Amino acid sequence: MFAFILKIVKEDNFLSLMGNLILAGLGFAGFALLARSLDTAHFAQWVIFISGGSLVEMLRFGITNNALVRFLSGASKEYSEQLIGSNVRISFIVTFWMTLLLFVIYLLFKATISNSMYALFFTWYPILAFVNLPWNNAMVILQAKRNYDKMLWIKALNSGLFFVFLVLNKWIIKGSLLDIILVLIGVNLLTSLLCMYKGWDGIGLFKKATKATNKVLLNFGKYSTFTLIGTNLLRNADLLIISISPLGSAAVAMFSIPLKLTELQQIPLRSFAATAFPKMSKASLEKKQSELKALFYTYSGALTYFFFLLSLITFVFAEYFILLVSGNQYLEGNATSFNMITLVRIFSVYGILLPIDRMTGIGLDSINKPNINALKVVFMLVTNVIGDLIAVFVFQSLEWVALSTLAFTTVGIFLGAYFMSKEFNFSFLEIFKSGNRFYLSLWKQLTSLNNTRKLIKNQV
Repeated sequence: MFAFILKIVKEDNFLSLMGNLILAGLGFAGFALLARSLDTAHFAQWVIFISGGSLVEMLRFGITNNALVRFLSGASKEYSEQLIGSNVRISFIVTFWMTLLLFVIYLLFKATISNSMYALFFTWYPILAFVNLPWNNAMVILQAKRNYDKMLWIKALNSGLFFVFLVLNKWIIKGSLLDIILVLIGVNLLTSLLCMYKGWDGIGLFKKATKATNKVLLNFGKYSTFTLIGTNLLRNADLLIISISPLGSAAVAMFSIPLKLTELQQIPLRSFAATAFPKMSKASLEKKQSELKALFYTYSGALTYFFFLLSLITFVFAEYFILLVSGNQYLEGNATSFNMITLVRIFSVYGILLPIDRMTGIGLDSINKPNINALKVVFMLVTNVIGDLIAVFVFQSLEWVALSTLAFTTVGIFLGAYFMSKEFNFSFLEIFKSGNRFYLSLWKQLTSLNNTRKLIKNQV
């Protein structure tokens, strides 16, 4: 029994899941503390700061991250060092130009930005961008090498320290929003210094970069970057459009609550996607078509069933989730209560659609078709933006914003299925059959283990 548990604990999927559970759990709890600690205006500024930062980071790391994971899988030691060196060099250059662009925009529109929800983002994010660069580089290198235990420690340190501060700030320190951002920068600096000390960030291989490996990462990255930016916009375009709409900052704060709740559903998705991508990439590079196909169907089916259960729980207990995050302040009044609960339930349905959409994207990247995946995301993004604009400027309704999320995800699923069908015979039915086989196999393993335990006990 102990050996079986130890085997599970050391398994890649478990370690990846635990890392994301820690990250999301502490992030969720921290988000709840901020929602309760800050007034609506300051909370909206925090949401914009985080959302804007996520978008820029997708641009920074999207250029090399997926490419590095794909090409580092099974690469020789010398070639691996060249790829890592190129990753460090490219990510630093992109960070420099991105922060310079933000600084110039701030100078040109200083008066307007200073009086908007974006003031803190333009002022402090450029500093955060350089501070968190080493540990973010370390994360992608460790993912490519499948060192999920080290990734777990990095996530625990970074998220844990910041969460401890938020707890102290809520009841003892009671600092301002600016204080919170400064501590966030400090925590990221400490995490980066640790990764540099351990040599996980790859900065020591900076000079190993070659024109050839630069080209390999950039050729793949020009598509994967757009895909990641588009994916981020799919998550944050809602908030960005609401922030410039007649609905105002209160609507941003209100919409961010159910949006944050849906991130709980994505914890296992991010975890299993992180392990599926290198495995599927390796199968593709080694021309193992049957293995690639099996991995795709198994991950898609198992996650779809699992997400159905999570979404059912979120749908039924929508009001309790809102209370858990923000207390009563976002449930005051019958109309507001109805709106918030409806938003959570719409996003619950969205959660069921996520696995197949995400796995088709991972599948396209793993077979070296990031351009097709980018095209898929373009269609999804256009659908979402059009839906959001109609929702906020015509209907002035947050519920319609949430419904546009269902629309673009459905578009993504069918587009992904169409493009993947060109690689192998795509079947929605096979996804559910593979899911059934996965859980049946898991049940048989657990039953067999239990029977063995009983047999040993009886013999003793």
